[in-house]
Amino acid sequence: MMELKIQLVPTGEIILSPGMNGESYCHSCSKAVGSDGVRVMMESALTARDRVGVQDFVLLENHTSEVAFIENLRKRFKENLIYTYIGSVLVSVNPYKDLEIYTKQHMERYRGVNFYEVSPHIYAVSDNAYRSMRTERRDQCILISGESGAGKTEASKKVLQYYAVTCPASDQVQTVKDRLLQSNPVLEAFGNAKTLRNDNSSRFGKYMDIQFDFKGAPVGGHILNYLLEKSRVVHQSHGERNFHIFYQLIEGGEEDLLRRLGLERNTQQYQYLIKGNCPKVSSINDRSDWKAVRKALTVIGFSEDEVEELLNIIASVLHLGNVQFGGEDSGNAYITTDTQIKYLARLIGVDSSVLKEALTHKKITAKGEELMSPLNQEQASSARDALSKAIYGRTFTWLVNKINDSLAYQDDAYSSKNTSVIGLLDIYGFEVFQNNSFEQFCINYCNEKLQQLFIELTLKSEQEEYEAEGITWEPVQYFNNKIICDLVEEKFKGIISILDEECLRPGDASDITFLQKLEDTVGGHAHFLTHKLADGKTRKVMGRDEFRLLHYAGEVNYNVNGFLDKNNDLLFRNLKEVMCMSENKILTQCFDREELTDKKRPETTATQFKTSLTKLMEILMSKEPSYVRCMKPNDAKQAGRFDEVLIRHQVKYLGLMENLRVRRAGFAYRRRYEIFLQRYKSLCPDTWPNWDGRLVDGVSTLVKHLGYKPEEYKLGRSKIFIRFPKTLFATEDALEVRKHSLATQLQSSWKGYSQKSKYRKLRHSAILIQAWWRGILARRRAQRRRQAADTIRRFIKGFMYRHQPRCPENEYFLDYVRYSFLMKLHRNLPKTVLDKSWPTPPPALTEASEHLRKLCMQNMVWKYCKNISPEWKHQMEQKCVASEIFKDKKDNYPQSVPKLFVGTRLNGEDINPKVLQTLGSEKMKYAVPVIKYDRKGYKARARQLLLTSNSVVIVEDAKLKQRIDYSALKGISVSSLSDGMFVLHVLCEDNKQKGDVVLQSDHVIETLTKAAICAEKINNININQGSITFTVGQGKEGIIDFISGSELLIAKAKNGHLSVTAPRLNSR
Repeated sequence: MMELKIQLVPTGEIILSPGMNGESYCHSCSKAVGSDGVRVMMESALTARDRVGVQDFVLLENHTSEVAFIENLRKRFKENLIYTYIGSVLVSVNPYKDLEIYTKQHMERYRGVNFYEVSPHIYAVSDNAYRSMRTERRDQCILISGESGAGKTEASKKVLQYYAVTCPASDQVQTVKDRLLQSNPVLEAFGNAKTLRNDNSSRFGKYMDIQFDFKGAPVGGHILNYLLEKSRVVHQSHGERNFHIFYQLIEGGEEDLLRRLGLERNTQQYQYLIKGNCPKVSSINDRSDWKAVRKALTVIGFSEDEVEELLNIIASVLHLGNVQFGGEDSGNAYITTDTQIKYLARLIGVDSSVLKEALTHKKITAKGEELMSPLNQEQASSARDALSKAIYGRTFTWLVNKINDSLAYQDDAYSSKNTSVIGLLDIYGFEVFQNNSFEQFCINYCNEKLQQLFIELTLKSEQEEYEAEGITWEPVQYFNNKIICDLVEEKFKGIISILDEECLRPGDASDITFLQKLEDTVGGHAHFLTHKLADGKTRKVMGRDEFRLLHYAGEVNYNVNGFLDKNNDLLFRNLKEVMCMSENKILTQCFDREELTDKKRPETTATQFKTSLTKLMEILMSKEPSYVRCMKPNDAKQAGRFDEVLIRHQVKYLGLMENLRVRRAGFAYRRRYEIFLQRYKSLCPDTWPNWDGRLVDGVSTLVKHLGYKPEEYKLGRSKIFIRFPKTLFATEDALEVRKHSLATQLQSSWKGYSQKSKYRKLRHSAILIQAWWRGILARRRAQRRRQAADTIRRFIKGFMYRHQPRCPENEYFLDYVRYSFLMKLHRNLPKTVLDKSWPTPPPALTEASEHLRKLCMQNMVWKYCKNISPEWKHQMEQKCVASEIFKDKKDNYPQSVPKLFVGTRLNGEDINPKVLQTLGSEKMKYAVPVIKYDRKGYKARARQLLLTSNSVVIVEDAKLKQRIDYSALKGISVSSLSDGMFVLHVLCEDNKQKGDVVLQSDHVIETLTKAAICAEKINNININQGSITFTVGQGKEGIIDFISGSELLIAKAKNGHLSVTAPRLNSR
């Protein structure tokens, strides 16, 4: 059962938990609003405004207060809410730590959702621009600006990542996505550097167009770069670094590569890398960045040859920086580092002597003649640095063009008219340093133009919305910075024109003469000031070589030193000629030979920048803009630290208060009727729970019930406009109170509905289950009855045909009989080899039964033999011999069968040591106590019978009485009764022997079995009935008579025979 859950998040917004299908659905709304629960509306965050501030500065009650503005930023920053709106403008504060708000799940949350239905985010701006492009078929652009270190580059990366993940994809589109993403590490390596404010500061402006096809998939792109800081190649301030690529090459380059380039893995060896005294930065891993750049170059489509030539150029810049000059007595410069020249000439593919001459001379033309004029040491160093800057700057432009070629839309099937564009402008924000030079002048001029554009487009969109809704447009008073833009760029009168004129005029022009000309030309301008024109108080804070411009964001002092050189950016003609001779294919493209024949003086840097900026403004004016203003909370790059002084400085120079004032000039809040009515209809009995009439009438009824005054709101054609945030806040507070009663009603209604639904479902399910189960039971019973009837029928028919050959009628019966016999046999198989029982088989299985019986017996015998031990095997062998001799022949044999034969009946202690010593090495196999009867008187005498490996030995205490070799033993006689008497028959030819030996043993079966085995006389044991005749001496015989009686009795009879009476134990 689906459960309604509402979750409040720290921002105060409402999240609907996912339903059964993974959607969050509000039952009173007409659409699902997310995949895993989304924030319903911006207004819902107003309930937490005291703790986390408002997420749109337009809703600040005191919108003119800079203190209130900064406090709202601080509240949100402390809660890790780094994004805030000013209308449609996104303000982003760099958190200096990773936040879990850029996952794929977050991208899906913002995908296709209305701008104000979710909390502020860079993804919301990205998605809003994308949806506007798709629905309105109008090109869009996202303008990202801010100070160095404020997070502009990261913001542009997030925009690209969002489009790469959320836009439709195919193999071709995926290639374009990969190249768009991989262009970032390449451009960062060649265009970014470590500065005092930012470890990864972009030292150029970048505008990127992303082309989308009619399906909304990215299919191409194009990049424009502005004002690369080329001076960084030859000079860096203390604590700063050169461009990343130099350090990445030295730290990450393979040994073979460095050897080919003539480089050492030590940045301290290169003059261009030690100026800032900061070769390594803890937050930068040059080695891993090198791998990323190499991979990115491959993805973008650079060939191995192009990469090698590109790295040759980078290495040549480092070698060029190490070229040192000495001075002759005449003052002319000469090169002192020939090794560097050799490396340099090889890397850029020019003749070393030509290069040496070009670095120490300049070509001048006088009256049509070309002359080579030697340079002094200072001029040669300047020429070297100018060449380094020119090589690097032009190579960077070539690199951007190469990336553009790889991103170009390739499909000829569709013209460019079928593609839409989203532009991405990542450009430096307003800059104010202790010492502001030519670069800051150009950057701030750019920001003046962007601010002018922003004001115009913002007011224009506001006016268009008012006119579309039928609301009277009220003119907005704002600072129009066109006057400052004209001061900078106006033809013949502007600062740029004056700077160009001073650079081009003959005579001794300098930075100071430029400043004097500014004073003469624009000295009366209200937004221009110099030390000479200032009052006494201002002169104390201004240098004599500075001028001040009053920008829209505040006052900035510019130092004119270096203005003319940086604006000219000239390269001696003979150096250009040498570069045109280069065999490096990249340099041949960077230094065009047409430059040598073109007599026209090249445009100055400021004019080039002004022209490119004008084109950029035209591009932006043709697109629907979105704005991202980036800020940094502190200069130490620490997470969680909020520096109000620094923030106030950025709020001022980003023009955020001016943005807010323009946005709040009319109405602070506007929403479509259906959204406004949907949210607040519960506050009026006439509109709750549903309004069936026109939306405008419903909204009018609602605001009258809430007591809105006429000056507080206006009703347009499709929207309501509310002038003051306090009106909205009061409405939101009333809704917060109303929610509790609504929640109680909803809970009670929901609980009743859910319980009734649950009961109905349970009852219906129980009925279904009961019916289903009864059916199953009935079918099972019927099936069992059918099977039973079939079985009985087949059994009876089989019994009737049982004597017939196998046929369909009796096969079941016969199979059953066989099965029954086999199962009976399985249950009653013999357990031992002695068990001879076996079930009686049916006639058809007689032969099979016999085979099974044999197999069973063989198996039991095999198992028995497998498990028998060597000791038990020996025992069984002796028992088998005993059985062979005595079975069914001697009465006491059956009693001996269960008794185990022992190894000996006498231990070593029972035999006299002298006897053992007499036996010597002869091994004794068996010993047993016996009674010997004399041959003449039959007197009984205790003796010991020893069986050795060669003979039978009869012992009396320590005396060996008689030894009978097995070869002299003719046989052994024993009676068939149960007595223990036996006679050893000895050969009479042996003079040592006195006759046969009459003995008695309590273990006669064991003794005789062992004697027969030891003497190998198994077949020489005679079992006699009645009497035994034995030899007494030479020619004399004796007789032993055996008589059955009740007890054992041995005595000499009257007839002279030995009489043995023995009880009969077994009838044979």
